[in-house]
Amino acid sequence: MADWTDQLPEAARTYFDGKRLDEVECIISDLPGIARGKAVPASKFAKQSYFHLPDSIFYQTITGDWGEAAGEDGFIERDMILKPDFSTASAAPWTGDWTLQVIHDAFDRDGEPIPFSPRNVLKRVVQLYHDKGWDPIVAPEMEFFLVAPNVDPAHGIKPMMGRSGRPAAARQAYSMTAVDEFGPVIDDIYDFAEYQGFEIDGITQEGGAGQLEINLRHGDPVKLADEVFYFKRLIREAALRHNCFATFMAKPIEDEPGSAMHIHHSIIDMETGQNIFSGPQGGETDAFYNFIAGLQNHLPAGLAVMAPYVNSYRRYVKDHAAPINLEWARDNRTTGIRVPLSGPEARRVENRIAGMDCNPYLGIALSLACGYLGLIQQERPRRQFYGDAYEGDGDIPQVMGEALDLFDEATALHEVLGPEFARVYGIVKRAEYEEFLQVISPWEREHLLMNV
Repeated sequence: MADWTDQLPEAARTYFDGKRLDEVECIISDLPGIARGKAVPASKFAKQSYFHLPDSIFYQTITGDWGEAAGEDGFIERDMILKPDFSTASAAPWTGDWTLQVIHDAFDRDGEPIPFSPRNVLKRVVQLYHDKGWDPIVAPEMEFFLVAPNVDPAHGIKPMMGRSGRPAAARQAYSMTAVDEFGPVIDDIYDFAEYQGFEIDGITQEGGAGQLEINLRHGDPVKLADEVFYFKRLIREAALRHNCFATFMAKPIEDEPGSAMHIHHSIIDMETGQNIFSGPQGGETDAFYNFIAGLQNHLPAGLAVMAPYVNSYRRYVKDHAAPINLEWARDNRTTGIRVPLSGPEARRVENRIAGMDCNPYLGIALSLACGYLGLIQQERPRRQFYGDAYEGDGDIPQVMGEALDLFDEATALHEVLGPEFARVYGIVKRAEYEEFLQVISPWEREHLLMNV
């Protein structure tokens, strides 16, 4: 690996041109989407082709507890072999020295991909598409809040202080003045993204106080999931430079909208290069309707992956700017499945269900898996919805426990995502949910203590 730097993407080589690289962060996403790994001196990284981490990183809950998911051999923390994907090499421009980040893939001692590593789950689903001659294309949209520093969990989360010295105000969707309030943070987000070689399609103010949305250019699902994974850290670091926090919670502030990760999908025929959602005359194809039906029929069973925490379900509240059902419509943002305005070559389907708190690899994998099942089984969607879908009835699980029950029974989804992943994910999330059920909330103390 003496000339390993020749394998770096252009943005990384440009950033480090003429500089002495100090450190390499060897990272991998765990189930929640937290970067795990090791930081090593660049001189040591140049001599290694892999490193080890225990497989137990995938059995850990968001609180640091463990799910009993180790299997028949027990909790022996077997070493995985982590190999770098140099196409993901990216600067870490917020660090005090010259640091490179590299995403790694996880394998067992026989060279087989670890089936419950999130990046491997997404690669598995993409390969199923390729086996059919299809190339899936996605475009994620990331919503998040910039909030005042919150160092005491007992206190509610408050909007950040803007450049004017006033707290961020809600109901300012698409306001450029509101965007200007966060100008210094946004400037750093742009700078960090440029150093890391990421192309931002746009930043807008959303409806919540201090809520922003970043749109990414469409492309390969694994590459885009890598970017969202990197972006979450990038945005947090930019916020910390300006005495605020960035949060990707689905519902961080009461009476404010939640944060979603909307996912746009199209599929290219690998032989012809044509969008399979559009026919020769530009009309909508059977594949277009099959994909929509797959989302409608299978998303409820996969919601535990797209809405992975108890907080996630606080977003699905009627008339709070989040879908409560899986109706589909053209150019209608109240439905869970939306078909945006576009020409035939760019025809796409937008999944508006996923929360920004989901692991990007798993959220995109789950969405593609649902569409894949619709295509393979040639499913048909419900009739197009007209009107305000927020006024309709909900048809997705309302609590984490119900979503986990549906996921545990979803054998068709398990086969697409991988049965071993489904087994581990269900166990870990169930352990996390049961831990939450032991917590007594302020609402319970306020309304039940003296009244029941």
